[in-house]
Amino acid sequence: MSKLTNKTDVVTGGNSGIGLATAKEFIDQGGTVLLMGRDQKKLDKALSELGPKAHGMAGDISKKGDLDRLFQIAKDKLGKIDILFANAGVALFAPFEQSDEALFDANVNVNVKGTFFTIQKLLPLLSENSSVIINTSVVNFKGFPGTSAYSASKAALRSLVRTLAGELVAKGIRVNAVSPGPIDTPIYGRLGMPEEAVKQMAQGFESTNPMKRFGKSEEVAKTVLFFASDESSYITGAELAVDGGLSQL
Repeated sequence: MSKLTNKTDVVTGGNSGIGLATAKEFIDQGGTVLLMGRDQKKLDKALSELGPKAHGMAGDISKKGDLDRLFQIAKDKLGKIDILFANAGVALFAPFEQSDEALFDANVNVNVKGTFFTIQKLLPLLSENSSVIINTSVVNFKGFPGTSAYSASKAALRSLVRTLAGELVAKGIRVNAVSPGPIDTPIYGRLGMPEEAVKQMAQGFESTNPMKRFGKSEEVAKTVLFFASDESSYITGAELAVDGGLSQL
C-alpha cells in the first residue's frame, strides 16, 4: 500500500541529488510534489522525469520574494501542504583562518535564514498532522576541519528542529531531521574548493567511514519518507543519521 496517497509535498532544493531522489520517492508512494530549485534547466529536466504529479518553481530560499512566490504557487497548485522537506542548502568550505565574511554569509543565508523563513512562510498551509523534515548533516555534531561556517549553519538547523518541534506540536505538526553523512550528490562540485582538494577530501571520507563508501541519495530519501509517513507518527524533534555509521562507530 502506498504510504503517501493523496498527500501534498513541497521539496526545496529539489532539482538534483537528495531533493530529486526524495521527490521521486514521494511520487512513487502516491504523493503530489512541488519542487523548488535554483537552476531552471535542471528543474525542467527533473519535472520531465517526474511526470504529471510534479510541479516546479525556480527560486532561491534566501530571497524573500522567492518565498512569497513559493507560498502562492503552493496554495494554487496544492491547496495545503502535508509534507515539507526543507532540503535546500549550500556547502562552502575553507580553513577557519581563510573563511571570509562572504563565505560565512553564503552558508548562513541559505542554510539557516533560508530554511527558517521557508518554514515560517509555508506554515499557514501546513495541514494538521503534517510533517516537516529538515536536512541537517553529521557535521552538526562531529568536527571536520575546514568546514567551520558550514558546520555552524547545520548545527543551527539541529537546534531549530528541536525548538520548532516543541512550538508546533500543539498544531499537530511534527518536525524532524535527517542527517546525511558523505552522500554522492552534485554538491561536491560546488564546494568552492580546488578539484584536487575535493578529491582528497572524498578519499578521506571513504577511508574513515565504517562502510568504506559514500551513501546514495536514494538511501537518504528512504529515511525522509519514514519521517513523512505515518510510520513515524509518534516521533518529533528527532534526528536520524544516514551516514554509514560515521557518527556512531
